Amino acid sequence: MAARHDDRRRTFPAPDPLRGEESATSWWGNAWVEALEDAALDPARLARGRAYAGRGLVDSITVTPGRVVAYVHGSRPRPYRTEIRLRALKDEEWDDLLSAAAARPDYIAALLDKDVPHALAGVVDLLPATGDLIPDCSCPDDGYPCKHAAALCYQTARLLDQDPFVLFLMRGMGERDLLAALSHRNATRSAAERASAEPAPLPTVAARQALIPRSLPELPPPFPIPASPGRPPSYPQAPGAPDPLALDLLATEAAVRAHTLLTTGIDPIAHLTPWQDAVRLAAAHPGSGLTASSRALYRRLAGATGRTPTAIARAVAAWRQGGLSALEVLESPWDPPAGPFDRARPALTAAGFPDFRPQLNQLSTSTLQLRFGRDGLWYGYESDAGRDDWWPRGAPDTDPVDALNALLSGRP
Repeated sequence: MAARHDDRRRTFPAPDPLRGEESATSWWGNAWVEALEDAALDPARLARGRAYAGRGLVDSITVTPGRVVAYVHGSRPRPYRTEIRLRALKDEEWDDLLSAAAARPDYIAALLDKDVPHALAGVVDLLPATGDLIPDCSCPDDGYPCKHAAALCYQTARLLDQDPFVLFLMRGMGERDLLAALSHRNATRSAAERASAEPAPLPTVAARQALIPRSLPELPPPFPIPASPGRPPSYPQAPGAPDPLALDLLATEAAVRAHTLLTTGIDPIAHLTPWQDAVRLAAAHPGSGLTASSRALYRRLAGATGRTPTAIARAVAAWRQGGLSALEVLESPWDPPAGPFDRARPALTAAGFPDFRPQLNQLSTSTLQLRFGRDGLWYGYESDAGRDDWWPRGAPDTDPVDALNALLSGRP
């Protein structure tokens, strides 16, 4: 989306239709979406707004300080004028933000690279919180927000992904003014530091002293290895800060990995691919994807691995069923050699289950399935009748009948 660039007014062409479940990939774009969704009074309108964005009904978007405006097509021939308002920062807030950025060259480098450091965004209320986004629309719908405003919000998040300077413009300062202010402050700060700095004397040592023969003392004994990994600190909830539950999860994972490496000399997850490690992380999180924190974790992991939250949830079910081997059974069908697989159908028939049909390493009915793994275990799966939507269920077993009974015993 190339924009006509005016430092205090930027107009972006009509965005492409929204694809998939994620409307933003950056953490600041997701913060924008979360502020919308947390304040919404009707989730159904959000869903319709996402559908409008997916159909390409949002026209060109204009961003000025404190305001995002676009025409959004609806059920009537004439599109509706829709806008999202948010508070522009005060002069003293801009002063705090610019001072913090100018003091850190890495912050300036990150901004030039189209990235927003978490710590910089936390200096002031740069990112919207719940209730900061005020929607308005010329349509007769009095929802908060209406579906047209929701569609505009979802498409605006994509603008923020591509250019975080759009966020600074919403808060009251354009890109050129922002970079000029940072350059001026950085130059002033550097000049002051050079003027106040006195050259430190170079350390010296006499050559005779340096060449005196000496022996180094023995190294102290290593610290005793703790019996278990330590617990991470408690992370507070703060505007613009990462999710404390996600931080707790990552810190706990790092502590367990370090303790295992220290005690055994083996990295327990070095052999995993990024996808396998993402599934392992999600499976270690409490709940089954139904809590708000679990949903947020699934969305982030799905976005990082190029998968969908549903694919993450299915892989988590496999991991909890049997770890890495069960995940391989889920994702990698194979043609087993003659032997245990061929003996499974007669065993199931003798146990009163005659309707299983073979295909590769799978034995299936309309709703039940057993998959034979390369580890010699049978893994149970279940699907609704008439749908090819198989989900791991039950505990794996070397005996197909026992694996099936484990699956059936867990059915409601």
